[in-house]
Amino acid sequence: MCAIIGAYLNDPTASDLDTVKRVFLESRIRGMHATGISWVADGKVNTIKEPIPANEFIDKHMQDMTQYLDGGNLMMVGHCRYSTSDLQYNQPIANQSVSVVHNGVVTQEPPSNWETLYGYECATRNDTELLLHTIAEGECVLRSWAQSSLSVIELHEDQMIFYRNGKRPMWLTSLENGSIITSTKNVPLRAEVGGTPTQIPMNVRFKLTPDFTKTIEKVEIDGAVDYQS
Repeated sequence: MCAIIGAYLNDPTASDLDTVKRVFLESRIRGMHATGISWVADGKVNTIKEPIPANEFIDKHMQDMTQYLDGGNLMMVGHCRYSTSDLQYNQPIANQSVSVVHNGVVTQEPPSNWETLYGYECATRNDTELLLHTIAEGECVLRSWAQSSLSVIELHEDQMIFYRNGKRPMWLTSLENGSIITSTKNVPLRAEVGGTPTQIPMNVRFKLTPDFTKTIEKVEIDGAVDYQS
């Protein structure tokens, strides 16, 4: 149910930055318990997250969006959380090299079993951390967690990678100066992003490179089913 957001914009105008804020506002219906962002600046990934809805988060942290530009460009991911438990360990799950926002369920095993089952010693009880460790090891999340439900955006210091495995939705709106990624089609339409939202095909990794071009890699997984079609 949570919302994931990605904004990769070359030399965004003030109007573009206002559009990004509208995308967050229109995404909050999918999760009003916590909001967070990660962005690239000075060669590292930075993160802010709080247990407040997107409208309050924007008032507190996103009034001046120019503070999140890097060399005049915006490379940002966001998350609006719907919580069925507590408000600890909200997303993004990040370090200074990579940030991950995820909609879905990686595992329903209790966190106390994760190290034994998966080999990762985790600092949180958010199963998205398992994806962060997988990425840090250079493994493909789509292959490593093929049985999980995944809609994922990775933010690195110099690129953004996004994909889904058919069990959660994800939409891409391509603009003249970049891309907006959302959980659902109606978010960019309500936010008046412009462009035409396109559903991301399952098991395809999209990579936005430093020159703001897209590369696409199909990941072959036996028995994959697109439940969103």
